[in-house]
Amino acid sequence: QVQLVESGGGLVQAGGSLRLSCAASGLTFSRYAMGWFRQAPGKEREFVATITRSGSATGSADSVKGRFTISRDNARNTLYLQMNSLKPEDTAVYYCGATDYSWTTEENKYKYWGQGTQVTVSS
Repeated sequence: QVQLVESGGGLVQAGGSLRLSCAASGLTFSRYAMGWFRQAPGKEREFVATITRSGSATGSADSVKGRFTISRDNARNTLYLQMNSLKPEDTAVYYCGATDYSWTTEENKYKYWGQGTQVTVSS
């Protein structure tokens, strides 16, 4: 079956960096656009970044532009999110998703989801 497994979360001080990974199995990874979403306590899940099947194009939320970079390695079936200059408001559970669409910011268009990884940024 399809599995998306996130890793790399943890506790970091404001201004620090983390790199999240999402390892995919059970699907042809290169046929899916991918995305990262996050959910903070008491809030709805929100879009963070997305990337096309080939990795040739990306998009990100205004709140993370210039700080977060999404990338993928189709040979390794892995999606990444490099997070720099982290802020306390970035604290959330981060989820990766796979979509049949070319790329999308809309949560309901993602077909598969991982279980999430916690990122906590202390001030």
